[in-house]
Amino acid sequence: MRDTIAIILAGGRGSRLEPLTRDRAKPAVPIGGLYRIIDFVLSNCLNSGMRRLLLMTQYKGQSLDRHISTGWRGYFCRELGEFIDVVPPQQRIDESWYQGTADAVYQNIYAIERERPKYVVVLAGDHIYKMNYKGMVDYHRQTGADVTVGALRVSRREATQFGVMEVDSDQRIVAFAEKPADPKPTPEDPEVCLASMGIYVFSTAFLFEQLCHDATLPESRHDFGTNIIPGAIDQYRVMAFPFRDENRKRDAYWRDVGTLDAYYEANMDLVGVDPELNLYDEQWPIRSYQPNLPPPKFVFGSAGESDRRGVALDSIVCQGTIVSGGQVSRSVLGPNVRVNSYAEVEGSILFEGVDVGRRARIRRAIIDKGVSIPAGMEIGYDPEQDRARGFTISPGGVVVIARGERIEAPSYSRQD
Repeated sequence: MRDTIAIILAGGRGSRLEPLTRDRAKPAVPIGGLYRIIDFVLSNCLNSGMRRLLLMTQYKGQSLDRHISTGWRGYFCRELGEFIDVVPPQQRIDESWYQGTADAVYQNIYAIERERPKYVVVLAGDHIYKMNYKGMVDYHRQTGADVTVGALRVSRREATQFGVMEVDSDQRIVAFAEKPADPKPTPEDPEVCLASMGIYVFSTAFLFEQLCHDATLPESRHDFGTNIIPGAIDQYRVMAFPFRDENRKRDAYWRDVGTLDAYYEANMDLVGVDPELNLYDEQWPIRSYQPNLPPPKFVFGSAGESDRRGVALDSIVCQGTIVSGGQVSRSVLGPNVRVNSYAEVEGSILFEGVDVGRRARIRRAIIDKGVSIPAGMEIGYDPEQDRARGFTISPGGVVVIARGERIEAPSYSRQD
């Protein structure tokens, strides 16, 4: 992989994840308690042997930049030609911000040229999955492709949100439609389509040629899925690479956590007894910034007070968290969370530093960093009351409380 460079696109607004993206870029949103969304693609790169990474940012990139500085730079040695560089828009070619995924790479051609790679891997920074990119680069080389597209099997209902491919018997792409209203299924299964993962391997000379041509087209959206890939199919060798998960070795676990409900479900996937995405795989570790905090603690287990027990069941509980006489089930608790006596947390995601007051009850909620829940408050039990308090409620009924939200204590006190 020494002749390969990775371009990670991490500049999307993430507007469908509001209010979690109100103060941070979508790839910087915490997931699984300890991790950020970006950690999955970066871990894939590291585990695949790719050590030259350019991370393209745009909106609200400070949190993401800080995370890269504290948690990732130590894995790369500049003296050995390794690096992970955060690249914001610099207006070197144009006086505008990035106009699309292809334009983001085009505006940074100089940074790629300087490294003289033979292959360029273009990745999205906001998906949850495990993948060995070396297999895809090897496939690209062996098939003599100009560009190779990562391919994922999805249902026809889901396919309307993807670029959908048709391939011949050699896996060469013969047609490509971006987010079609009526996606064409695969010949072997009328309920399944072959979708683009937004992962591409380009031969460098071919990539530069296509980007420079696309930049001259005023009608173009300067996007890989909309313009570059469909425009190359008829004249060039465009191949599909079927994705297999590093753990499951079959149809892969892959999640686009682009909405609040998708994000919530991805977290809930992780607390299962046998989750499809294994965070405990020593052969394919997911790395992140590890805060220097004490281990989690669970206190109060007196037999005389059966409802005052520090308990967490089917949950992920991170460093520095104290469950002090409260009860937690099917939840994800980030670092430095405090769950006080008689409190109940069920099916919820609590970010770093959340404090849950005594006798509070929380169900199906996402609570952002540093929020304090007053004693006796109920969240997730009465949607109308939650809306009246100004909380966001997803289409699936998940209550989301933004960072910095000041919550007034209830006018009543819940008693046993």
